[in-house]
Amino acid sequence: MSRRWWSLVAMSLAAFMTYLDNNVTNVAIPTIQRSLHLSLGGLEWVVSSYILVFAGLLLAGGRLADLYGRRRLFLIGLSVFMLGSLGAGLAGSGAELIGARLVQGLGAALVVPTTLAIIMATFQNVRERTTAIGIWTAIGAMALAFGPLIGGFISQHFHWGWIFFINVPVGIVTLLIAVFATQESRDPSIVRRLDIPGLISSALALFALTYALIDGHDKGWTSPLILGTFAFAAAAAAAFAVIESRSAHPMVEMRLFRSRIFAGGTVTMMLWAFGIFGIYFFTSIYLQTILGFSPTKAGLAFVPMALCMAAFAGLAGPVSRFLRPNQTVALGMAVMAAGLYLFGRLGGGATFATLMPGFLIFGAGGGLMNVPLTNAVLHSAPPERSGVASALLNASREVAGLLGITIIGAVLRSSQSSALHAGQDAASAYLHGYHSGLILTVALVAAGAVVSFFALRGIPRPAAADERLVPAAAAELSGLAEQEIAEQAGQQLARERVSS
Repeated sequence: MSRRWWSLVAMSLAAFMTYLDNNVTNVAIPTIQRSLHLSLGGLEWVVSSYILVFAGLLLAGGRLADLYGRRRLFLIGLSVFMLGSLGAGLAGSGAELIGARLVQGLGAALVVPTTLAIIMATFQNVRERTTAIGIWTAIGAMALAFGPLIGGFISQHFHWGWIFFINVPVGIVTLLIAVFATQESRDPSIVRRLDIPGLISSALALFALTYALIDGHDKGWTSPLILGTFAFAAAAAAAFAVIESRSAHPMVEMRLFRSRIFAGGTVTMMLWAFGIFGIYFFTSIYLQTILGFSPTKAGLAFVPMALCMAAFAGLAGPVSRFLRPNQTVALGMAVMAAGLYLFGRLGGGATFATLMPGFLIFGAGGGLMNVPLTNAVLHSAPPERSGVASALLNASREVAGLLGITIIGAVLRSSQSSALHAGQDAASAYLHGYHSGLILTVALVAAGAVVSFFALRGIPRPAAADERLVPAAAAELSGLAEQEIAEQAGQQLARERVSS
């Protein structure tokens, strides 16, 4: 096998590992809670800390890779990710685990933007490149489908630390393959300037908002610390908007949000991610704490949903030939809301069989809306800004996933606390809080159906020849869409527009 195919092996393994850590902890959360004696807020930090750094530095990681070399950043990022994984597996306290997860997020933010960029630079033949991207996407999709199952099996039969330790030997093999097979590449045309003020202000805003939402219940929503933190987050966000609007080389192109389709499509994607991340985290606790599922059985419950999501992503193209894109996206969001509503009707006596309708319906809706939404947003941007538009769409997805965990968690814990004070037992109180969180999620996802229906109207049905972005959308569905896949897809779209 030639070196370029070995390079594909390394890129696929790296993408699988980094995105696996987005959801592999969810099913192991109850086991980690018992081992480290964490509160629900502490558990949220275990998951959110990784996503916080990953989302906050994703755009910067792609820019650094283009500036200083994609192979170099890949090797550095993978080494950092393995170091964080080792620290997470050895953690003996909640603080140590959260710190290690922050390091993992930093490594992932450096690794992920380089994987597809290296593939694009390595495979010059169009047919080989298409095959390579298809293989990369398929392997990455396994992280979404089997992450909860892997996390559940390991935490049930081994020490939970092995969900992180497993990254170390796999990472070493990946590192050795990359050193042997991958050649250096960079973008010589890129402006050698990193938007440091924008990066710092956005990171501060995200961290402050996350802290206030997670710790607000314990410290009091009206306490000076929490109110001050919310105010600080708002000020940092405002500063970020001003910086980006005035910067010659902004990290975020604020003018793109003047487009109704781009702004509405981005909001819709954020609401989609809000529902996905929220249901993964809190439903895992529900399955094990309330229903008494083993970690392996809880992980297995998520597999049909992920497979259904992938299957309906493939059906989105044919459906869009009969319905307009805004109708297809709105239908998908409405179906997701229906699946969440079914979960809201489940109680403490649910079984594996009674869970499946909600899981499958939710997965079908999540898959149906992704491809037409991604196409609509990319086509709404000017040809020369298509790559930046997709990068923003994907970064927004990660930020919304972070907010999904923190906001739903805030609602759940407040409702749970009220139920406990009313005399309910711990299991009933959690179930009450879980249902309250689901009600909020149903409302927001349903609002996404309305937003997409009106914001995306006027877009024609796609012809078969125009379905150029399915690989990028499929990767996004798998949790693999990030800056580099977005930029490559956007650049292809821009070239095709110019040539036509």
